[in-house]
Amino acid sequence: MGKREEEEIIRIAKKMDKMAQKKNGSGALDLLKELRSVPMTLELLQSTRIGMSVNAIRKQSTDEEVTSLAKSLIKSWKKLLDEPASGDKPSEDKRKETAPASPSQGSPEAKEESSSSNSSGKSEHADVSANSLINTFPRAPGTSDSIRIKCREMLSNALQAGDDNIAIGADCDELGAQIEECIFQEFKNTDMKYKNRVRSRISNLKDMKNPNLRKTVLCGSVTPERMAKMTAEEMASDELKEMRKNLTKEAVRDHQMATTGGTQTDLFTCGKCKGKACTYTQVQTRSADEPMTTFVFCNDCGNRWKFC
Repeated sequence: MGKREEEEIIRIAKKMDKMAQKKNGSGALDLLKELRSVPMTLELLQSTRIGMSVNAIRKQSTDEEVTSLAKSLIKSWKKLLDEPASGDKPSEDKRKETAPASPSQGSPEAKEESSSSNSSGKSEHADVSANSLINTFPRAPGTSDSIRIKCREMLSNALQAGDDNIAIGADCDELGAQIEECIFQEFKNTDMKYKNRVRSRISNLKDMKNPNLRKTVLCGSVTPERMAKMTAEEMASDELKEMRKNLTKEAVRDHQMATTGGTQTDLFTCGKCKGKACTYTQVQTRSADEPMTTFVFCNDCGNRWKFC
């Protein structure tokens, strides 16, 4: 049954995506009504990414009924996050959470109820904490500038590149607007520097190899103000940071070998300045039966090369 439901949701999502691309919401209401009758789970939300499709339709449609139903569906799906992971009876768990304490709490049923209530409370607390981090930043003021509006939309879409926005429950439109507002306040115009700054945020947020950056922004660990000013090195993935670190170490090592402890010679000619004032160092970089590698440094122009 789960497989059939997943295929049905994917079918609806594809239709909605086409409507959003063509900016034609005709028939969207019927699709939303179909979704309302599907028993949704967190696994289905993550595997089908239906939340993004519904949100796209909500933005494009001018029909109040479509907008209202889309908001209602997204709101109900977000409630799935508050349910305990092992809870197969959400309605029963909710009744247990709201029921007053019974005098006879020593029974196994009472212990199970207490455990379920505690796990649900922790989930709600985690969700509230994440949202409170986001809400501490002031809401972005509106703008009528077409360039700024487009930049806000692209930043919002970049934040929705993965399923994290559904899982965390962040308001991507508001976060995108806040990031854009901070960038605009720094440059005070929409010139090329402003556009390049926005493009670099979008590129890094959409990078599927760097999901941690997007997650930290969505959960509020990285504020919109901080995100607006981060350098390329700060936004890079852990893998890329480690690669850059290793390359820097290698460059420093090569430079030190070429400039310290080397032997002065005029046997080499620099390919850059044609000078002969050089220093060379020999290092065994290969196996013992292979000849040593010679690193040459030009004392005149600083050019470095490897001579095998």
